[in-house]
Amino acid sequence: MTALDRLISYLSRMPGIGKKSATRMAYYILGQDQRFARSLADEIGSLHDRICPCSVCGNYTEGNLCEVCSDRQRDRSAICVVEHPQDVAVLEASGEYRGTYHVLGGVIAPIDGVGPEQLNIASLQSRVEKEGTRELIVATNPTVDGDATALYIARLFADRRITISRLALGLPVGGDLEYADRLTIARSLRGRVPLG
Repeated sequence: MTALDRLISYLSRMPGIGKKSATRMAYYILGQDQRFARSLADEIGSLHDRICPCSVCGNYTEGNLCEVCSDRQRDRSAICVVEHPQDVAVLEASGEYRGTYHVLGGVIAPIDGVGPEQLNIASLQSRVEKEGTRELIVATNPTVDGDATALYIARLFADRRITISRLALGLPVGGDLEYADRLTIARSLRGRVPLG
């Protein structure tokens, strides 16, 4: 296997990138000057050294706190619960939400051996108690596992005086937040409905 074949193989392992796209990317990199390729490699190589989970919400950051958690203008009474850090970026791009976030790190998926104890649910409970949260917006993907996780969270906080809602309008069943457009996200945030 040549160096080019290996690069194509690595690139094609990324989500949404097939062999054709990976080949196109590899040839693009080869067509650039060597500084571009070295800079790209350096950025990729140092990614894990520079980026870590936020100590409060679990979003990706280069410091102890992410931009949202360090922003004193955010509404601390609302927490939007998402599956992955990239979901925070998608929701932020809508410009509709001014509260905080909490990244679960996945969803409850018994078939895959993922239970509530493997997710950041205990830290969510601590935050709700400590921060005086009044609303939880559950923004898990509208899949079987996302729905199960949303119901688990709704039941977990059912005895508290908290409004629990879920993103609604515009998100297709079986879809991912990551691929929804801004208008769909904005409409979903405005049209959220109570759970339970």
